[in-house]
Amino acid sequence: MKQKILHTNNDWTGLITRLTIGLVLFPHGAQKMLGIFGGYGFNGTMGFFTGTLHLPWLIGFLVIIIEFIGSLSLIAGVGSRIWSAAIIILMVGIIFIAHIQNGFFINWLGNQKGEGYEYHLLAIGLSLATIVNGSGKYSIDGMVSKK
Repeated sequence: MKQKILHTNNDWTGLITRLTIGLVLFPHGAQKMLGIFGGYGFNGTMGFFTGTLHLPWLIGFLVIIIEFIGSLSLIAGVGSRIWSAAIIILMVGIIFIAHIQNGFFINWLGNQKGEGYEYHLLAIGLSLATIVNGSGKYSIDGMVSKK
């Protein structure tokens, strides 16, 4: 089973999809975990999730871990299929909890009440491609599955 999860084609597709989702998701995770890029850090984010959004602490914790550790893991190419599945679950949850009521489009012009869910669909698509293809070139998954 481990071999199938870690197995990857040594191609550019997996590298491109995992790096794209990892690099795009990293600043969001770093905001929540470290408080950089204008974020509130771990304690501030957990307070927002549990106090304002009334999410269970475990859900808030998992959001932070998936966005921060998951993005770093994707960049390194370790456990990419597992992290991609977690990102899909995360993005579906975010769509239905916070964005579905705002429609499809990102709020480029500031004329909507909030942000739409198109970004989240792109993240889901990239994650699905990573699940199907694997981590690709220059990945820890690739090195481990060869042994």
